[in-house]
Amino acid sequence: MTVSVLGSGSRGNCTFIRTDEVRLLIDAGMGHRELSRRLESIGEDPEGVDAILVTHEHTDHSGALRTLVKDFSLKAYLSSGTIAALKTDEYEMNGSEIIPILPDVPFTVGDAEVRAFRVPHDAAEPVAFTINVTGLKITQLTDVGWLSETVAGQLRESDVLILESNHDLEMLRSGPYPWNLKQRLMSRHGHLSNTAVAQFIRDQYDGRARHLVLAHLSSTNNHPEIAKQEAMRAIRFRGLNPGQLYITNQDVPSPPIWL
Repeated sequence: MTVSVLGSGSRGNCTFIRTDEVRLLIDAGMGHRELSRRLESIGEDPEGVDAILVTHEHTDHSGALRTLVKDFSLKAYLSSGTIAALKTDEYEMNGSEIIPILPDVPFTVGDAEVRAFRVPHDAAEPVAFTINVTGLKITQLTDVGWLSETVAGQLRESDVLILESNHDLEMLRSGPYPWNLKQRLMSRHGHLSNTAVAQFIRDQYDGRARHLVLAHLSSTNNHPEIAKQEAMRAIRFRGLNPGQLYITNQDVPSPPIWL
């Protein structure tokens, strides 16, 4: 199995997963042409994508969906709330299919068992995803305001954990955003801070992931080294084996993780 975060941040999000049987995208938030270019840069054929898992309707996660279902024949899996928010009944299809999913009800895509779970975020019916293939578990959780025990429980036993570390609290508070946007980002329906990620590692993380990927970093209110150092301090506090700790990039794909 191969995992590569093709891009993560406010300008577009997409993660590629390849198994023996299927090629999946989690989200499609960058332009069709740019998405194709990034897939090709890691040696993948854009026309070979079988399915897209969409977390919620915000443009940086769903912006390319309309074009992809028109240009390719694939299946897109969305919660009913996301389907309604995106008005997918108005999309032009080319053999593609929009499939509604229910949180906490697993479904299969080829050899992958996929489970969506509810997350607190300011969208219609936002979800995150876990993907299990032959005993390996990949979990991606971004665009989440806080980590309740229920949400944190979904992250346990992950071999690859892709986790939002959106902002440094002090950078955000003193930064250029208007106060109402700062409040939104820091709210329980906003985005996780570096501090929240560190608290998760200290208090709730099971330490199992061989690959911990920090994603959706703000280019204005965060810095990769700050996010990495805060996470590493929490890992050392727990005395955990850090495994491989990666920071995603908004502009270039992360190196593929091989499992």
